[in-house]
Amino acid sequence: MPDTMAISTVGTEPHDGTGAGLRPDRFDSDGQDQLVDVQDLQAALPGIRRLRNWAHEALATQAGESAVDIGSGTGSEVFTFADLVGPDGTAIGVEPDPGLRAAAERRAAQSGSAAKFASGDAYGLPFGSDTFDVALCERVFQHLTSPARAAAEIARVLKPGGRVVVLDSDWGTAVVHPGDRNVVHEVIETMIARTTNPFAGRRLAGQLTQAGLVVDDIGSHALIQDGGIGAGALVARIADMSVARGSITVPQRDQLIADLEAGAATGDIHLSVTIFAVLAHKPS
Repeated sequence: MPDTMAISTVGTEPHDGTGAGLRPDRFDSDGQDQLVDVQDLQAALPGIRRLRNWAHEALATQAGESAVDIGSGTGSEVFTFADLVGPDGTAIGVEPDPGLRAAAERRAAQSGSAAKFASGDAYGLPFGSDTFDVALCERVFQHLTSPARAAAEIARVLKPGGRVVVLDSDWGTAVVHPGDRNVVHEVIETMIARTTNPFAGRRLAGQLTQAGLVVDDIGSHALIQDGGIGAGALVARIADMSVARGSITVPQRDQLIADLEAGAATGDIHLSVTIFAVLAHKPS
């Protein structure tokens, strides 16, 4: 069965990894509650869960270890880490957005989880060197102007022998069907142009290697949008941007949306992006 997700659309402001600007999955979120809802929806979708399960299996977190989730959102993976490390371990999420961090802290209190949360970002993790046995960083690098700095920061906080999984989208792999091939190309190019680090997925292994880590495994997964969930609306905002930048015309935009709506009605639709996952470790 195909995996489904609400494919993140691109933001309208630059994001430098410090919490400023819009993340792609905030594109249609006018309020904090909506952003929390988006995070919850994504966490529940089969494609996201499959990627996260792969990450946890690869990391093989053990009781008593210390684990960090960088860009932890509403905390789902920190809760998983807390269960895995047990009472003698440490599970911390780092999240720059205060609203998401507050939601995670409320949920930890309500569930009795030992998960903890800290303010910080991928460029400045609030921990000393050689602190963690395990690290996870999911869909953060695509928002960074200097992902190499983030890779170096991950390497810094890992203990010798520590493991990390970094997962991210590569918008150069985006597929939109049906639609005129040239129009679709221009819409995807607009998505790429409006994403801070659009080819993050393909660059992860090289950046982690340059940071001094050793790559152990690389996986990938195509996340496929369910055509029945507002398929036309998903692309419409990006198509509007394409019109604004002069790469397609208004009639071309309208025809693309009509094609997608017709495809959704008949089941002949495919919207996807590939996420790459890299497992690496810090040499002892």
